[in-house]
Amino acid sequence: MIKKVVNLTAEGKKDLEKELNELIASRPAIAEKIAVARSFGDLSENEEYSSARNEQKVAEGRILEIQEILKNAKIIKGGKRSKIDLGVTAVFDFGGKKTEYTVVGPTEANPLEGKISNVSPIGKALFGRKTGDEFEFNGKKIKILEIK
Repeated sequence: MIKKVVNLTAEGKKDLEKELNELIASRPAIAEKIAVARSFGDLSENEEYSSARNEQKVAEGRILEIQEILKNAKIIKGGKRSKIDLGVTAVFDFGGKKTEYTVVGPTEANPLEGKISNVSPIGKALFGRKTGDEFEFNGKKIKILEIK
């Protein structure tokens, strides 16, 4: 089996570790919900039991997912570089609008937080570009203004 490397920033790794700890800490409360619901009797028509079991299933699935991500994590270094790369923040003019994004791996991408994936169309288009570079993306002119 080939190990799949997951690119994460140090902040992204810290966030996942925090979420993992919170999920693990929630296990006793979920188990208590199941025990209480089980005491209501007939499990086949017990909505509280089904809901608690589903909550447990989702939490355990996410725990396994985060553990796998962290096991395969490669921390990407931020910092000043001459080209857009993983962990780099770029300021650019996107069709007349000043925009700033940090290029991250797909696991922690969240455009609403200013984080775009290196495998997204815009992430691929920006990758390797330098300050001053101009190109077209989806019919809009883009100019790299600054690389942080």
